[in-house]
Amino acid sequence: MSKPIAGILNRAAPIALATALVALPLAARASDAPKKASATEAALPQVDDSVDPCQNFYQYACGPWIKANPIPSDQSRWGSFNSLHERNQQILKGALEDIVAHPNADNQRVGDFYAACMDETGADAKGAAPIQPLLDQVKALSGKEQLPALVAALHDVGVDVFFGFGSQADFQDARQDIATVQQGGLGMSNRDYYFLEGAKFDGIRQAYVQHVSRVFQLLGDAPAAADAKAQVVMRMETDLAKVSLTLAELNDPQQTNHKEPVATLAKLAPSFNWDAYFKATGAPAFKTLNVAEPGFLEKGMESVLAGASVDDVKTYLSWHVAHAYSSRLSKAFVEERFSFYSKKLRGVEQNLPRWKRCVMETDNALGEDLGKYYVKTAFGAGQKAKMLTMVKNLKAAYSVDIDQLDWMSAETKKRAHEKLDAIVDKIGYPDKWRDYSSVVTKKDDLVGNVERATVFETKRQLAKIGKPHDRSEWLMSPPTVNAYYDPTENDINFPAGILQPPFYFAGADDAINYGAIGAVIGHEMTHGFDDQGRQYDKDGNLKDWWTADDAKKFEARAQCVVDEYDGFVAIDDVHLNGKATLGENLADNGGHAIALKALMATLKGKAAKKDGRFTTEQKFFLGYAQVWCSNQRDDAKRDQAITDVHSLSEYRVNGVVSNNPEFAKAFNCKADAPMNRGAKACKVW
Repeated sequence: MSKPIAGILNRAAPIALATALVALPLAARASDAPKKASATEAALPQVDDSVDPCQNFYQYACGPWIKANPIPSDQSRWGSFNSLHERNQQILKGALEDIVAHPNADNQRVGDFYAACMDETGADAKGAAPIQPLLDQVKALSGKEQLPALVAALHDVGVDVFFGFGSQADFQDARQDIATVQQGGLGMSNRDYYFLEGAKFDGIRQAYVQHVSRVFQLLGDAPAAADAKAQVVMRMETDLAKVSLTLAELNDPQQTNHKEPVATLAKLAPSFNWDAYFKATGAPAFKTLNVAEPGFLEKGMESVLAGASVDDVKTYLSWHVAHAYSSRLSKAFVEERFSFYSKKLRGVEQNLPRWKRCVMETDNALGEDLGKYYVKTAFGAGQKAKMLTMVKNLKAAYSVDIDQLDWMSAETKKRAHEKLDAIVDKIGYPDKWRDYSSVVTKKDDLVGNVERATVFETKRQLAKIGKPHDRSEWLMSPPTVNAYYDPTENDINFPAGILQPPFYFAGADDAINYGAIGAVIGHEMTHGFDDQGRQYDKDGNLKDWWTADDAKKFEARAQCVVDEYDGFVAIDDVHLNGKATLGENLADNGGHAIALKALMATLKGKAAKKDGRFTTEQKFFLGYAQVWCSNQRDDAKRDQAITDVHSLSEYRVNGVVSNNPEFAKAFNCKADAPMNRGAKACKVW
């Protein structure tokens, strides 16, 4: 199970990749300029002078970029993150192709994995045969009493059925890992897809049932039989979805903190033999565990199992086997999966080239093995040193900000300082690389390679149960274009993959870098004090360190942010979910404000002077905005509003700057301008 983390981008699904590397538009291009642009000029985005920055700063800062960068046919969105991700993928592709051509004892594992993935002809020839052994295990189920061992075998290889089982840091003692059982078992990416009203969502549900039916037909069923099976899957998953926690509820650790004796599981879901399941997983013995969502087990899983026939259960399990591995099978399976999950849900027109999918597969399976090659090529010691300096400056600014808060008592400020001082900084890549030597890979066995890599990771996670928590571990691979904060570890993590332009420009003005990567640093720090992170103490324990009065003041200020973002429209009548996105919105608002304070402190207040066209403050805000420049398909906007805890890019810019009085000063915005909320501005940190 993944630990509770908060980052700058969604982690539930990978960022869509791009077909070509697209450079960010420059303030001065080589073809236009009489001389070579400086590093600062090259780092600044082109702006749309037809737009008043006080009316719509996102359009002002990103308009030219948006116009020059249409969405490629294989993308749901295209933005600055995607551009950098594409560059990183090209680096990894080059490394993998070199490894395949020149294998040795150190690199053959990743080379064979990538080579097997790239063997499209071999995959087409095998059809569904690679998953037949798993399907045969399901077919052999003759009674529900055999279900625990079968579910354990499926969980082992990454098939998400009924619930999830793994390890996590103990909410009460973050230095210790314990077992956890969590809700799961759905084929669509969010429980809301099963219930949202309107013709659009009726169409999505109908398309999902048709997709499930077509997969069963690819497995050999006649159309009528496949249709009937698809209805069974939809009914069982809908029953599970009914009692699954919402996206907003899952963000609240109090909703998922239920440490119980193992015997509690038998009371919640007596139809399932939990002891037999745990024995079959090979997990270490344990007496207590976190039952993350008790209601899901009692009212969902138990009800579904009690009411379903053995044949229904087999149908449900067979679907999830195919669902888990369809992207690794023949072209017919790959295209069928793409047609629903990418085309229907996110509006993507064309699937990614196979090499990009295979780079992603290799990164997902052997991330730190592959990450070594990325670090060697794209990340130097100098970058790490500069990042550590910026982190130090951001922490100093955050400390001053805490002291200046007029709504927080001295007692709570003391605890806040203690937590800030205890934050651990992890930059670039792990100090110790993960050992994948036990993972067997073969050039002609993609599904087998994925299964063995998944079993390795499953067993690695289960082996943590009952042991001291390893705080040196990373939850993202080095090439990842993302960053995160882990409240149970109280650390901020910045993979090497994000420490590149447009987040960090070597030699550019500090204002631009503080607006870009500085705001990312501040974002992750602020997660330690957002609606979720503030509930953890400096050691990562779920412990209330606030006075009751300060907690009420925080909640009132946070509600301002909820209300503001609730008003933003994603597409048509679908609004952002202010409650579900609260943590990320607090991190955006607080992180960017702290980064500006750190910049001012670094420059010792000498900031009003113009250097070229823009003042230092203006360059800071432009540096911040260009990180979020993007185009996004309408279906993808709808999907993000439903499934993601992050706001759409436009509101990550306009929602933030409109709350910051320093922006209004920098661009001389009138009191009634849209980008100047004035007295209505929301501010927590």
